[in-house]
Parts: sequence; C-alpha cells; structure tokens
Amino acid sequence: MKHPNKKASEMSTRELAAYIDYSVLKPEFTPEQIVELTKDGVELGCATICINPGYMDLCKPYIEGSETKLCPVCDFPFGTSSTESKVAQAKILIDGYADVIGELDIVANFGKIRAGLYEEVTVDIKAVVDTCHAKNVPVKVIFETDALNEDQIRKTCHCCIDAGADFVKSSTGFLTGFEAHGATVEVIKMMQEEVGDKCKVKGSGCIRTREHFLELIDMGIDRMGVGYRSVPVVLDLQR
Repeated sequence: MKHPNKKASEMSTRELAAYIDYSVLKPEFTPEQIVELTKDGVELGCATICINPGYMDLCKPYIEGSETKLCPVCDFPFGTSSTESKVAQAKILIDGYADVIGELDIVANFGKIRAGLYEEVTVDIKAVVDTCHAKNVPVKVIFETDALNEDQIRKTCHCCIDAGADFVKSSTGFLTGFEAHGATVEVIKMMQEEVGDKCKVKGSGCIRTREHFLELIDMGIDRMGVGYRSVPVVLDLQR
C-alpha cells in the first residue's frame, strides 16, 4: 500500500482520472454508446476503459496513442465457468490484444469461497494469472465482497497472493439478491491490511460521490472502477 504524496483534494483532474477504470460493462450498451464512453474516458485520461471481451476490436482504435488502456473482463460477472474456459478466454484476449490491455479483470468463484474451498479458488485464479503473466498482462481478481463476510474476504486475499495476482478488487457491480455496499472504506481497509505490499487494491461498486472517491485515494487505494454516470461526479466536472 502506497499513500499518495499529496492529498487527493489537491490533485488535478488528470491526476484523479488516472485512478479510474472507466466502467463500460452494461450489456444493454449499444456499440455507439460504448465508443462514445471510451472516447470520453480517453479524453479524461482514465487508466483504462473496462469493457466486455466482444468489444475489443471496436474500442482498440480509440485508445491507441493515448495513455489509456483497455481492461477486458473475463468470465464476468459470475466467475463460475470452468477453469479451462476461463483460461481459453484469457488466452484469446492476451494473444490478440496484449499491446492495448492494461490489465485483465477476472471474477473469483465466490460460491466456492462461501463454501470454504479456498484451495480450489486459488488453483482457478492461478491458471488465469499464469496465462496472462506469460504475456506480461497483470490480473485483477474480483471477490464480490457484498456476498462475503469478513473472514471470507480476508482468506480470499491470501488466495490471490498465493495465485500471484496483481490486484484484489471489491465488486462486479452486477450482484443481485444482496444489499449493495461495494467499495466501502471498511472493505478496502480490510483488503489493504491483508495484502500489504503483495498486491494492489482496486475498489469497485458504489463509488458515487466525490468525498468517497477522494477518501479512498487518501487511504492509498491503487485504482477504482467508476461507472459512466459517476465519473463526472467524482471528478467534479460541470457537464
């Protein structure tokens, strides 16, 4: 965990945007909307545009030559496919697009986490991590923390460390049947405590106010997933 060298409130819009993975994941988005949001994220200087794998070719031309990369999701949002199919999807993405991918976001099998099958969870994550690291593509692992208790969150952090993952991440934003809390200060603190300097931490889910966004930066968070409606709010843009 590395605290920034100045307070978030003193950072420029561009510096703040560099913390953002601009989430463009809603399945109802049309290709036209996806392009429009991708261009917006690039213009702001966001770290990545987080997209579904089927839109890599569509979005690639709009990020080339910029500081912004693409962040495709793998086996999203449930994480319940077989390890083999997760690896296959990851391999297709990194073989075709490693040069434009910032990171790959995958979902840990949170049903297995809830069942205490941590060894299986680790093996599943590691297979994808090893595939991605072969092409120097970092991997973020989403826990779906709203479906888990504190003990499960802490133990899954260690699954990710053991699997060699680069980031732990709090939420998909697509969980149903549970109350949505997402990247609360408490959850992010918990993750930071467990991973120390072995992993980076990405907060995702319910980051909708500037105050929350700035507080997480001051806590030393590494990245945040923010939806298109909330991006102008957290960056305090007059639109």
